[in-house]
Amino acid sequence: MAIEPVPLWLQLLVFPGILFTAVFGLVTSWIDRKVTARVQMRAGPPFLQPFYDVVKLMIKETSVPEGASRALFLSAPLFGFAAVSLASMLIWRAMLQPGAGFGGDLIVILYILTIPAVSVILGSFASRNPLASVGGSREMKLLLAYELPLVISVFVPVIQTGKIRLEQILAHPAAVTEPSGVVALLVALICMQAKLTLVPFDAPEAETELTGGAYIEYSGPPLGIFKLTRAMMLFTMPVFIVAVLCGGIDAHAGFGTFVLGVLKYVGLVVLIVLIRNTCPRVRTDQAVKFFWGPATAVALAAALLAFFGK
Repeated sequence: MAIEPVPLWLQLLVFPGILFTAVFGLVTSWIDRKVTARVQMRAGPPFLQPFYDVVKLMIKETSVPEGASRALFLSAPLFGFAAVSLASMLIWRAMLQPGAGFGGDLIVILYILTIPAVSVILGSFASRNPLASVGGSREMKLLLAYELPLVISVFVPVIQTGKIRLEQILAHPAAVTEPSGVVALLVALICMQAKLTLVPFDAPEAETELTGGAYIEYSGPPLGIFKLTRAMMLFTMPVFIVAVLCGGIDAHAGFGTFVLGVLKYVGLVVLIVLIRNTCPRVRTDQAVKFFWGPATAVALAAALLAFFGK
């Protein structure tokens, strides 16, 4: 199932970049909404509803609030969209194309995956709406809280293998085959929930409190791009965790191995949906204390276990 080399620009625009990530992100979003509806004893949306929602926003008028920083307000969604597309391409290239990665690509991917959250913060502050600013402030605090334990947990396989190139990490047994990897996976799962701003860490949006929070002033294509970016992150983050901690999705080792990798991804998505539908929202200060306290301590314990070869 090896993929023939194709031009880099085509990989970015089609596969495994923008088009591929957008389509599967919206499909993952539909699965999330469908399962959530079933949990709430509703029928849920049709399969194409996430696609309809994005297309509808793309053809609507864009309104810029008075007094807003127009250039930053309109460009902020594009930063996050470009970042998640690039991160997805780098992750899939490392899994599907041996030799396509580069030294330290894991660090670069971690950095790029922070940009969607930063774009939300910039867009909310640029709008100069008080509710949007509160949402952006919450997003900033959450970002500062979960990044530390997430980075530590992602570096557990780096300690195990002595490699910092994603392709080389994938060449070794999955991190979760050792106790340190299992602990790191649990921390990364909770951090991923916060990175996706899903319940119980959805305080930046919090419709019942902030009526949309950071997105309150957005409409038309900019809002559509934000929604599409969130769907793409819902697809990309579980794939990233599978690649780093669970052995990745290997298309070269046979059909059975490829299916097993896909099932790992599906399992993480199921866990995300279950957590979203069974936990109440926590306050921002509670989230910060949790991530800087117990979550970081457990992540450090996983790193120590990996260091001592456990």
